Amino acid sequence: MSVHDELTSVQRCLDDLVRSVKRLEQQLDGGGLEMRRVRTDADHLRESVALLRETAPGLAKPKRPDLVSIPDTPYDTTLWTDSDDEGLGARDRHAP
Repeated sequence: MSVHDELTSVQRCLDDLVRSVKRLEQQLDGGGLEMRRVRTDADHLRESVALLRETAPGLAKPKRPDLVSIPDTPYDTTLWTDSDDEGLGARDRHAP
């Protein structure tokens, strides 16, 4: 698996963990200090994976290529003086 796939898998597992912790916290009516520690640890893990995703090599956002403006003015016809028309051949010869 690639680093991106692994990080996505870890993120999915952490999302499941956070949901489970919330359900457990509701069942325990808050759960006191221990439950708060578990919730805080799960949140820290999510933040750490998010930071890792930002700094992981090879996961940098691809740069957009610089745009090249194309003028609306017609091209110089001398560019095509000795060119062949695709499928038709040269201008001064006839197709067989």
